[in-house]
Order: sequence, then C-alpha cells, then structure tokens
Amino acid sequence: MKKLLYLVSIFLVCGGSAPRSISWLALGDSITYLNDHTDETQHRISKGYLTLITERHPRIQYINQGHNGWSSVQIAQKIESLGLVKADVFTVFLGTNDWWQGKPLGTLADYEQHTGAETIYGSFRIILDKFKQLNESARVILITPMQRVDFVYINNFKNQAYGSYQEKNGQRLEQVVEAINQIGKLEKYPVVDLYHDSDLALKKLVRFKRLKDPQTGQYRDYPYPDFIGVPFNPDTDDYPYPKEAAALTYDGLHPSDAGYQIIADRLLGKWRGRK
Repeated sequence: MKKLLYLVSIFLVCGGSAPRSISWLALGDSITYLNDHTDETQHRISKGYLTLITERHPRIQYINQGHNGWSSVQIAQKIESLGLVKADVFTVFLGTNDWWQGKPLGTLADYEQHTGAETIYGSFRIILDKFKQLNESARVILITPMQRVDFVYINNFKNQAYGSYQEKNGQRLEQVVEAINQIGKLEKYPVVDLYHDSDLALKKLVRFKRLKDPQTGQYRDYPYPDFIGVPFNPDTDDYPYPKEAAALTYDGLHPSDAGYQIIADRLLGKWRGRK
C-alpha cells in the first residue's frame, strides 16, 4: 500500500491524470502559518510554499497546520488538541523555535524510547507516531530549519532574535538539523535539508540591515556579517529591514517570495523521490 501511494503521489506531482486528489497536511511554525496570513507580513510576501506547490499541482490539497511561534515541544504537548486529520502526505517543518526557546535537544534514545515531550527528539517521536496513527501508509517528509540572521518582527520591533551564526543556550541550530536528519534516516523518511542548502546561505538571506552607525549616528546599510553586534533600539530606530533589504527573507528569518520558491522546489524534489 505504501509503495502504491508513493507512486500515485509521484504521478500526481508530475502532472498525470488520476481518479482522486492527494491530501497534504503541513505541520509547522510561522513559516508555514504565514502562507495563509500574508497580511501579518505587511504583505512583504504574496505566496507561501503551500500555495506555490498546489498552484503548480492542483490535485494536491493542503491543510495548513502552521502554528505561529511554536516549537516541536509545544506541538507534541498539544498534539491531541490540534485537530490533525488523516492525510496522504504529512510534512513537518519545525525546529527553529525550539532552538531559540532553548528547548533541550535530547538524544536519539529519547526518540527510540518514547521519553515524551521533554526534548526535541522525544517530541518528534510523538508527532510522527500521531501521523502513523492517522494514516500508517502516508508519505512523511521532514523539513529542517533554514539558517537565520538577525530577526526583527515587522509588527513589533521589540521582538528580536539574533541569528544562527552563534549558539543559544549552548546549542547550535545545526544540532537541531542533525537530529531531524538522524530521525529521517532511522525512519527512512526523506528530509529536505534547508539548513545546508547553499542557495539559502546566511549571506544570501538579506541584502543588508539598516542601522545607525555607532560612531556617526547616521543610518548605514550593513551587509552580513558586518551588522553583527551593531545595536538596534526598537524604541527610536527605523525598522532595519526596509523592502529593498529583502533577499531570501524579508526580516532575517521568514522567507520572502524568493525564499518560499526555493522551499517549494526542494520539497517537490523530495516528493518526487529525488535525493
């Protein structure tokens, strides 16, 4: 049955005719959530990766289970109250908030031994077990966090976070990525590794960050990594990412239209069975 569904999925994505649609449940954080809430970006984006994929392949129908600001630990803790439903394809795009919130990574043993939602490994086990409960024959694709530079929320300048170029609470974002890759290998699930994608490298995420030069007090456009350590005052300074600063993200963290296009392309590649 698994093989049959996989072949049907490929057939649909490649544009062939088929008697029914493919349902896709996308579980994630704000990067998934914003697909259907572009107004919350002040319309800095027009289409997320879910829309891009389903526009190209109309037989795929998505269910957006993106939860703004949530970690895999929060998802796992509330898994039974989220209204997850049976689908033909499940994707999981989580981990960046786990890193920023300092959630403990744990070890592969936490995944294998079902130790619960105290660690990232244990939380992924709860999530993936739920998918198996909903549809044991579904295709599951894991998506790692992408790299991130300094984030400033466009609707609240005080909501800030530094980038993945340094550790948070003694953990690197790359360690979360390694955990997801390890789980994918164990379960034989394809993994879209955005973190190590050269097209999404740190230096490509924004064109610049506009900040006041500490020496002159005048605004300057600092490219990465020159803006690291340059102060930003949310009470007095202009938003540091004007529209022209956007590259593959519009705020240092969330993808721009160009960034979402890369994500959609990479996910479709794994959906089709590419390495």
